[in-house]
Amino acid sequence: MSDDLAALYPFLYADTGDLTVVLDQVRASTVAKAAEIGELRRAVAARDGARIEACAREAAARFAAGGRLFAFGNGGSATDAAQLATLFLNPGEDFPPLPAFGLANDTSVVTALCNDVGVDVVFARQLAAFGGRDDIAVGLSTSGNSENLLRAFDEASRRGMLTIGLAGYDGGKMAELGSIDYLFVVPSSSVHRIQEAQTTIYQVLWELTAEEMSHVPRHTR
Repeated sequence: MSDDLAALYPFLYADTGDLTVVLDQVRASTVAKAAEIGELRRAVAARDGARIEACAREAAARFAAGGRLFAFGNGGSATDAAQLATLFLNPGEDFPPLPAFGLANDTSVVTALCNDVGVDVVFARQLAAFGGRDDIAVGLSTSGNSENLLRAFDEASRRGMLTIGLAGYDGGKMAELGSIDYLFVVPSSSVHRIQEAQTTIYQVLWELTAEEMSHVPRHTR
Protein backbone atom coordinates (compact mmCIF):
# COMPACT_ATOMS: atom_id res chain seq x y z
CA MET A 1 0.00 0.00 0.00
CA SER A 2 2.81 2.44 0.81
CA ASP A 3 4.31 1.88 -2.66
CA ASP A 4 0.97 2.83 -4.24
CA LEU A 5 0.68 5.91 -2.07
CA ALA A 6 4.26 6.88 -2.81
CA ALA A 7 3.50 6.74 -6.53
CA LEU A 8 0.46 8.97 -6.08
CA TYR A 9 1.96 11.37 -3.55
CA PRO A 10 5.76 11.23 -3.82
CA PHE A 11 6.16 14.44 -1.82
CA LEU A 12 4.82 12.67 1.27
CA TYR A 13 7.70 10.20 1.10
CA ALA A 14 10.42 12.59 -0.04
CA ASP A 15 13.59 12.44 2.04
CA THR A 16 13.71 16.12 2.75
CA GLY A 17 13.08 18.40 5.68
CA ASP A 18 12.74 21.48 3.50
CA LEU A 19 9.11 22.61 3.82
CA THR A 20 9.43 24.90 0.80
CA VAL A 21 10.47 21.98 -1.41
CA VAL A 22 7.59 19.84 -0.15
CA LEU A 23 5.05 22.62 -0.71
CA ASP A 24 6.37 23.17 -4.24
CA GLN A 25 5.89 19.46 -4.92
CA VAL A 26 2.36 19.54 -3.51
CA ARG A 27 1.55 22.54 -5.68
CA ALA A 28 2.97 20.90 -8.81
CA SER A 29 1.06 17.69 -8.11
CA THR A 30 -2.20 19.59 -7.62
CA VAL A 31 -1.75 21.59 -10.82
CA ALA A 32 -0.92 18.45 -12.82
CA LYS A 33 -4.00 16.60 -11.53
CA ALA A 34 -6.25 19.59 -12.25
CA ALA A 35 -4.89 19.78 -15.79
CA GLU A 36 -5.42 16.05 -16.27
CA ILE A 37 -9.06 16.08 -15.19
CA GLY A 38 -9.72 19.24 -17.20
CA GLU A 39 -8.42 17.60 -20.37
CA LEU A 40 -10.37 14.44 -19.66
CA ARG A 41 -13.60 16.37 -19.20
CA ARG A 42 -13.03 18.21 -22.47
CA ALA A 43 -12.45 14.92 -24.26
CA VAL A 44 -15.68 13.46 -22.89
CA ALA A 45 -17.61 16.61 -23.82
CA ALA A 46 -16.27 16.58 -27.38
CA ARG A 47 -17.06 12.90 -27.88
CA ASP A 48 -20.31 12.52 -25.95
CA GLY A 49 -21.83 16.00 -25.60
CA ALA A 50 -24.55 15.40 -28.20
CA ARG A 51 -25.36 11.97 -26.74
CA ILE A 52 -25.68 13.42 -23.24
CA GLU A 53 -28.18 15.94 -24.60
CA ALA A 54 -30.16 13.18 -26.33
CA CYS A 55 -30.08 11.11 -23.16
CA ALA A 56 -31.39 14.05 -21.12
CA ARG A 57 -34.30 14.51 -23.53
CA GLU A 58 -35.27 10.87 -23.17
CA ALA A 59 -34.91 11.00 -19.39
CA ALA A 60 -37.15 14.09 -19.26
CA ALA A 61 -39.78 12.29 -21.32
CA ARG A 62 -39.72 9.39 -18.83
CA PHE A 63 -40.11 11.75 -15.88
CA ALA A 64 -42.92 13.58 -17.66
CA ALA A 65 -44.72 10.25 -18.10
CA GLY A 66 -44.54 9.67 -14.35
CA GLY A 67 -41.27 7.76 -14.28
CA ARG A 68 -38.67 7.57 -11.54
CA LEU A 69 -34.89 7.32 -11.55
CA PHE A 70 -33.01 4.51 -9.82
CA ALA A 71 -29.24 4.98 -9.40
CA PHE A 72 -26.79 2.33 -8.25
CA GLY A 73 -23.11 1.50 -7.90
CA ASN A 74 -20.58 -0.06 -5.54
CA GLY A 75 -18.23 1.63 -3.07
CA GLY A 76 -17.39 5.15 -4.17
CA SER A 77 -19.78 4.72 -7.10
CA ALA A 78 -22.58 4.05 -4.60
CA THR A 79 -21.82 7.44 -3.09
CA ASP A 80 -21.99 9.01 -6.55
CA ALA A 81 -25.28 7.21 -7.21
CA ALA A 82 -26.70 8.63 -3.97
CA GLN A 83 -25.52 12.11 -4.96
CA LEU A 84 -27.11 11.77 -8.40
CA ALA A 85 -30.44 10.77 -6.83
CA THR A 86 -30.20 13.71 -4.43
CA LEU A 87 -29.67 16.14 -7.32
CA PHE A 88 -32.98 15.11 -8.87
CA LEU A 89 -34.89 14.75 -5.61
CA ASN A 90 -33.67 17.92 -3.92
CA PRO A 91 -32.45 20.33 -6.64
CA GLY A 92 -32.93 23.58 -4.75
CA GLU A 93 -34.99 26.53 -5.95
CA ASP A 94 -34.04 26.56 -9.65
CA PHE A 95 -35.65 23.24 -10.66
CA PRO A 96 -38.63 21.17 -9.48
CA PRO A 97 -37.88 17.97 -7.53
CA LEU A 98 -38.08 14.71 -9.46
CA PRO A 99 -38.50 11.20 -7.99
CA ALA A 100 -35.10 9.51 -7.70
CA PHE A 101 -33.66 6.81 -5.46
CA GLY A 102 -30.23 5.40 -4.64
CA LEU A 103 -30.46 1.61 -4.53
CA ALA A 104 -27.47 1.28 -2.19
CA ASN A 105 -28.97 3.63 0.40
CA ASP A 106 -31.20 1.19 2.30
CA THR A 107 -28.77 -0.92 4.31
CA SER A 108 -31.50 -3.30 5.46
CA VAL A 109 -32.46 -4.19 1.89
CA VAL A 110 -28.87 -4.32 0.66
CA THR A 111 -27.60 -6.51 3.48
CA ALA A 112 -30.61 -8.82 3.32
CA LEU A 113 -30.12 -9.44 -0.39
CA CYS A 114 -26.36 -9.87 -0.02
CA ASN A 115 -26.77 -12.32 2.87
CA ASP A 116 -29.83 -14.27 1.73
CA VAL A 117 -29.37 -14.34 -2.04
CA GLY A 118 -26.05 -12.87 -3.17
CA VAL A 119 -24.37 -9.58 -3.94
CA ASP A 120 -24.81 -10.17 -7.69
CA VAL A 121 -28.56 -9.52 -7.47
CA VAL A 122 -28.53 -6.64 -4.98
CA PHE A 123 -29.63 -4.10 -7.61
CA ALA A 124 -31.46 -6.35 -10.07
CA ARG A 125 -33.87 -7.61 -7.39
CA GLN A 126 -34.77 -4.05 -6.41
CA LEU A 127 -35.38 -3.07 -10.02
CA ALA A 128 -37.52 -6.17 -10.47
CA ALA A 129 -39.60 -5.07 -7.50
CA PHE A 130 -39.91 -1.37 -8.26
CA GLY A 131 -38.97 -0.72 -11.89
CA GLY A 132 -41.47 0.01 -14.65
CA ARG A 133 -41.45 0.90 -18.33
CA ASP A 134 -41.44 4.67 -17.68
CA ASP A 135 -38.51 4.51 -15.25
CA ILE A 136 -34.79 5.21 -15.61
CA ALA A 137 -31.87 3.06 -14.41
CA VAL A 138 -28.44 4.69 -13.98
CA GLY A 139 -25.46 2.53 -13.04
CA LEU A 140 -21.99 3.85 -12.22
CA SER A 141 -18.74 1.88 -12.22
CA THR A 142 -15.09 2.73 -12.65
CA SER A 143 -14.13 -0.63 -14.20
CA GLY A 144 -17.38 -1.36 -16.00
CA ASN A 145 -17.10 -4.98 -14.87
CA SER A 146 -19.27 -5.20 -11.75
CA GLU A 147 -21.50 -8.24 -12.09
CA ASN A 148 -24.31 -6.73 -10.01
CA LEU A 149 -24.47 -3.77 -12.40
CA LEU A 150 -24.50 -6.01 -15.46
CA ARG A 151 -27.42 -7.99 -14.05
CA ALA A 152 -29.21 -4.81 -13.05
CA PHE A 153 -28.99 -3.40 -16.57
CA ASP A 154 -30.32 -6.63 -18.06
CA GLU A 155 -33.25 -6.58 -15.61
CA ALA A 156 -33.96 -2.90 -16.29
CA SER A 157 -33.88 -3.45 -20.04
CA ARG A 158 -36.33 -6.36 -19.78
CA ARG A 159 -38.72 -4.02 -18.01
CA GLY A 160 -38.46 -1.35 -20.69
CA MET A 161 -36.59 1.13 -18.53
CA LEU A 162 -34.26 3.76 -20.00
CA THR A 163 -30.79 2.49 -19.11
CA ILE A 164 -27.77 4.76 -18.62
CA GLY A 165 -24.28 3.58 -17.75
CA LEU A 166 -21.14 5.44 -16.65
CA ALA A 167 -17.85 3.55 -16.79
CA GLY A 168 -14.10 4.10 -17.02
CA TYR A 169 -11.13 2.51 -18.79
CA ASP A 170 -12.57 1.15 -22.08
CA GLY A 171 -16.03 0.52 -20.66
CA GLY A 172 -15.26 -3.03 -19.53
CA LYS A 173 -18.07 -5.57 -19.77
CA MET A 174 -20.63 -2.78 -19.74
CA ALA A 175 -19.45 -1.86 -23.23
CA GLU A 176 -20.39 -5.37 -24.40
CA LEU A 177 -23.96 -5.23 -23.11
CA GLY A 178 -26.88 -4.71 -25.44
CA SER A 179 -29.06 -3.66 -22.52
CA ILE A 180 -27.56 -0.18 -21.97
CA ASP A 181 -29.20 2.56 -24.03
CA TYR A 182 -26.58 5.20 -23.26
CA LEU A 183 -23.08 4.32 -22.09
CA PHE A 184 -20.66 7.14 -21.27
CA VAL A 185 -17.07 5.97 -20.91
CA VAL A 186 -14.34 8.05 -19.28
CA PRO A 187 -11.17 6.97 -21.13
CA SER A 188 -8.77 6.81 -18.18
CA SER A 189 -7.10 4.15 -16.03
CA SER A 190 -7.06 6.40 -12.95
CA VAL A 191 -9.96 5.68 -10.61
CA HIS A 192 -9.65 9.19 -9.18
CA ARG A 193 -9.90 10.90 -12.57
CA ILE A 194 -12.69 8.56 -13.71
CA GLN A 195 -14.88 9.40 -10.75
CA GLU A 196 -14.18 13.12 -11.06
CA ALA A 197 -15.22 13.06 -14.73
CA GLN A 198 -18.27 10.93 -13.97
CA THR A 199 -19.35 13.54 -11.44
CA THR A 200 -19.33 16.12 -14.22
CA ILE A 201 -21.25 13.84 -16.59
CA TYR A 202 -24.12 13.17 -14.22
CA GLN A 203 -24.20 16.81 -13.07
CA VAL A 204 -24.64 17.93 -16.68
CA LEU A 205 -27.16 15.14 -17.32
CA TRP A 206 -29.21 16.32 -14.36
CA GLU A 207 -29.12 19.98 -15.41
CA LEU A 208 -30.10 19.23 -19.01
CA THR A 209 -32.88 16.89 -17.91
CA ALA A 210 -34.28 19.46 -15.50
CA GLU A 211 -34.20 22.16 -18.18
CA GLU A 212 -35.81 19.83 -20.72
CA MET A 213 -38.70 19.17 -18.33
CA SER A 214 -40.01 22.68 -18.96
CA HIS A 215 -40.57 21.73 -22.63
CA VAL A 216 -42.20 18.34 -22.09
CA PRO A 217 -45.91 18.02 -21.24
CA ARG A 218 -46.54 16.10 -18.03
CA HIS A 219 -48.99 13.20 -17.77
CA THR A 220 -50.42 11.22 -14.92
CA ARG A 221 -48.86 7.80 -14.61
